[in-house]
Amino acid sequence: MGIKETLLSFMREEAYRPMDIEELVSVFDINPDEYKEFKKALKVMELEGLIVRTKKERFAVPERIGLVQGRIETHKKGFGFLIAETEGESDVFIPSSSMNGAMNNDRVIVQITREDRNGKKKEGEVVEVVERANTTIIGVYEDSRNFGFVVPEDTRLNQDIFVSKKDKNGANHGDVVIVKVTKWPDGRRSPEGEIKEVLGKKGDRGLDILTIIKKFGLPEEFPAKVLSYAEGISEEIDEKEIRRRKDIRNLRMVTIDGEDAKDLDDAVSIERMDNGRYKLGVHIADVTHYVREKNPLDKEALKRGTSVYLIDRVIPMLPKKLSNGICSLNPKVDRLALSCFMVLDDKGKVLSHEIAETVIRTSERMTYTDVTKILKDKDEELIKKYDYLVDDFKTMEELCLILREKRMRRGAIDFNFEESKIILNENGKPIDIKPYEREIANRIIEEFMLVCNETIAEAMFWNNLPFVYRVHENPDEEKLERFREFVYNLGYTMKFTQDIHPRMLQEVLEKVKGKKEEVVVSTLLLRSMMKAKYTPECTSHFGLAARYYCHFTSPIRRYPDLQIHRIIKEHLNGKIDENRTQKLTTIVEIAAKISSDTERIAEEAEREVDDLKKAEYMMDRIGEEFEGIISSVTSFGIFVELPNTVEGLVHITDLDDDYYVYDEQHLMLLGQRTKNIYRLGDSVKVVCSRVDIDNREIFFDIVESENDRKEIIPSDETASIIAEVKKEFGVKETVEAEEE
Repeated sequence: MGIKETLLSFMREEAYRPMDIEELVSVFDINPDEYKEFKKALKVMELEGLIVRTKKERFAVPERIGLVQGRIETHKKGFGFLIAETEGESDVFIPSSSMNGAMNNDRVIVQITREDRNGKKKEGEVVEVVERANTTIIGVYEDSRNFGFVVPEDTRLNQDIFVSKKDKNGANHGDVVIVKVTKWPDGRRSPEGEIKEVLGKKGDRGLDILTIIKKFGLPEEFPAKVLSYAEGISEEIDEKEIRRRKDIRNLRMVTIDGEDAKDLDDAVSIERMDNGRYKLGVHIADVTHYVREKNPLDKEALKRGTSVYLIDRVIPMLPKKLSNGICSLNPKVDRLALSCFMVLDDKGKVLSHEIAETVIRTSERMTYTDVTKILKDKDEELIKKYDYLVDDFKTMEELCLILREKRMRRGAIDFNFEESKIILNENGKPIDIKPYEREIANRIIEEFMLVCNETIAEAMFWNNLPFVYRVHENPDEEKLERFREFVYNLGYTMKFTQDIHPRMLQEVLEKVKGKKEEVVVSTLLLRSMMKAKYTPECTSHFGLAARYYCHFTSPIRRYPDLQIHRIIKEHLNGKIDENRTQKLTTIVEIAAKISSDTERIAEEAEREVDDLKKAEYMMDRIGEEFEGIISSVTSFGIFVELPNTVEGLVHITDLDDDYYVYDEQHLMLLGQRTKNIYRLGDSVKVVCSRVDIDNREIFFDIVESENDRKEIIPSDETASIIAEVKKEFGVKETVEAEEE
């Protein structure tokens, strides 16, 4: 049993009372050499929400003292929800009166004031803010005679920050600024702050995306120390290092990426063997040869966690010298790699594998477009240009289809959602939004990376080493039950057992494939799913129906991949003893936690930039008509998604031809009089009515034809009232009277 499990088990004992670190050190007989690691283990457990620290610096498991720890998500109206960090703990509703100065995304401790009952959510009150998320806030400075205040850009931060005249530091009315919070909100008192930076005036070119970068605290530049260290890395590969490795520079292999990709971290090779088997090679840039544990590059990469892709720019995890240079598998140059060779049978089963440190030289830098043109369109010019690779591409396609069929057979869930590509002009203005096609070349790389990630994860699991796994938990039961009811109402039955298997859900997706309800069923299923995360425990990946899974294939842009490369290489070289295993246990826990957090922040930032540019794009299309499908139904209206993935709201107040009632069970709005129905998945014609750029919101109105307007047949009583009104205002009753 590891130190984490031992501590948890001890703290859950009936006789345990909260202890401080010195008492715990005494109980566990921790010697001075172990003190630092022990303290770090407690810190990790606290970060994971497994234990809480009281005001008196004592540690306890939260459930024993009636507390829950997690992050708070606030609504612009002031209330919030605690997203608990303890597995199995449901979210807790926090009324605005019980926020007690907590702000969006703060890590807090909440006392439960009401348990779940009668369909009402669990309620609580914030008793302590453990960690503040918003030490600096972006907003618009508004000046007045005696003081100023900053209105946050993020509407979830629903309190203005008071700024005294002496702390405005040159900011003028209407400037977009960064304010550092100097006093946190307390009761009715607003937060106070000091202006640290003026970013510009609203509407300045490039300020919109810069504001989002600052808002999420994404790093813009690498520290000088990190850049200096990167510059000191030699472009040449040491001959001694080449001799130490498996030299496969003569092996035919290619990278296949998008046209604009510069960080090429994976190459593939294929061989059709005599016995009908395939030998697949996945060759990944050996980033850890340069990014050694705890060097400046490693510390910065861990802090960043991931590269962030914001339409027209990338915030990389590693400096360009590495990401676009010496680590990128550019064509026809020597590169260091970590290779995984797999021998597969004609059913896609991996019969054997070999992991090796290699030196490679990729043959070509291929694009998804060109490989698809060769395989799908039989493009003669490209076939001639890459004649020595065409057979390899055909074999890759063959193996790709086998692997996909195998995944589908075991029940992996394959969502067929359209992704969009937003095209900006030189001024950063969106000029087009079009679906991003997943063609055969994309699928080849996708399948090869999936099978490689599984193979690596399984191999390391059975070696019983500390590792960072990618896990995806079973869906939320309550949401899944609603999904089952919904598809049943559409006429689809779903096998439902206590032990839910992804195959059951994949079968539903297969049944709706190509039908008008496909998108809506897929969307609702996706909303029932948990979010995948990084963890040291290997607890399977539900969506992929995979017992073992990890991220191995992108160490240039993801920290977990980089971390597990180190462990694999140390294992290959026989360097992991008991002492190292202990250290790695703590290292992978920290890496998994930080990587999950940074991934979430990156996704939020990417989504917000996309939403901003989609809103900007629709700003020029107000008054235009579109065909779309209802992607979501709520009590306040319907969301309609256009074919280019732009989504907008038809508010219930704009459905003015009737009074509409929300039917949650069938996910539809029903007109009380007309019996009009707006159901999830229905096709509708809409017009873009308005756009709110600041809140990234798009609004539609339903376009009604004359046939849609149903004649109102009033009751006798209503008819007599109408007649009286007409008489009073001299309204002529007949067509003949009108003609006079």
